[in-house]
Amino acid sequence: MSQPADMHSLTPRQIVAELDRYVIGQQDAKRMVSIALRNRWRRRQLPDDLRDDVLPKNIILIGPTGVGKTEIARRLARLADAPFVKVEASKFTEVGYVGRDVESMVRDLTELAVKMIREQRRESVVEKARAATGERLLDALLPGAPGIPSTGEAGSTREKLRARLNAGELDERMVDVEVNERGSGTPIGVLGGPGMDEIAGNMQDMISRMFPQRRTRRKMSVAEAREQILAEETEALIDQEDVSAEALRRVEQSGIIFLDEIDKIVTREGRQGGADVSREGVQRDLLPIVEGSTVSTKYGMVNTDHILFIAAGAFHLAKPADMIPELQGRFPIRVELQSLSEADFVRILTEPASSLTRQYTELMATEGVNLVFSDDGVREMARVAVEANSRAENIGARRLFTIIEKVLDEVSFAAPDMQGVTVEVNAAYVAGRLKGVVEDPDLSRYIL
Repeated sequence: MSQPADMHSLTPRQIVAELDRYVIGQQDAKRMVSIALRNRWRRRQLPDDLRDDVLPKNIILIGPTGVGKTEIARRLARLADAPFVKVEASKFTEVGYVGRDVESMVRDLTELAVKMIREQRRESVVEKARAATGERLLDALLPGAPGIPSTGEAGSTREKLRARLNAGELDERMVDVEVNERGSGTPIGVLGGPGMDEIAGNMQDMISRMFPQRRTRRKMSVAEAREQILAEETEALIDQEDVSAEALRRVEQSGIIFLDEIDKIVTREGRQGGADVSREGVQRDLLPIVEGSTVSTKYGMVNTDHILFIAAGAFHLAKPADMIPELQGRFPIRVELQSLSEADFVRILTEPASSLTRQYTELMATEGVNLVFSDDGVREMARVAVEANSRAENIGARRLFTIIEKVLDEVSFAAPDMQGVTVEVNAAYVAGRLKGVVEDPDLSRYIL
């Protein structure tokens, strides 16, 4: 994805412009999330004595499925280059019940941040690791003379081998190298229950430190050895403690948690009962995390004061006001997303940088098939999507995935035998492929 040079200081207008490349409509939601992201940059410019008191303004996105709630949050995280995790609020259970506890989302966010930082560190040391890998391979190719200087007859031989090694001429030669033994760690199983995933992770980490990974000599090709040694050398150059510390800092200062289906844990007004009591229990467990608390992870303690929470839900049967008052107060910004029109569907099919029509055109091009979407063909697919949403459950833009698959299933199946063929997807073609389904309302409920 092409982005402005300094992603960390994007203005709200620039953020909206980037979101416009991938999400059609929903300008109010884009404005709100762009301001929230910009405020994170603004906070970092404040003096230390004020910075900690500026808390994130958490957001609730309200709207039916398929209108862009998740996509907005996902693209926002990419723009911010921030740790981002999407969780389903309905998967959580109240403390004391079997299931995932709400703290697990902070641990998931931390794991993701560690992977992000580790990958960035790998990129910064890869050249040094490649050089070390080359030396180890040369040592294996010249047994009995490891690390010899590049002088004299032996040095000349080493340099000649280095040139051939770098040119890939020795990739098939077999060498005997010492590498870490694969699968030497013993997985630890822990019975399920609240917080058990964290306990299992800590036990595995503790045992791996007590029993370091064993080394073994293996015979393999130079190409195989290069890949394994490069991975080892890269890991050796990465300071794991520094990675953990940076990951914790990034989670605390720029982490984003997207709480989808939050309406599923909201008790409807005037209703009481076992399931509804459990939903309210999850809300109460969620409250301290959103308010700001400290969560234990295997990399250290994470303070959630400045993690940005973006919640989303359709709120068909409940409304945000049905949330417990304390949790309502932690989501001060509420944005209602609009249902998508036929014109929006046309734009979704054609305008985004990774639009569905472009995706299928490129997929068929790999088979030598020239797929062409005409304007009237796109409009017809959009029209059918709106009609199908009105007849059955309204799943928003996700309906377009079903329709375009149905329209192109014959081409997709026969593509390997259609090299050099041009297929124009016009209104008549779309109508022909969907004729039976559209005319049968009952059938359309299941197929479209």
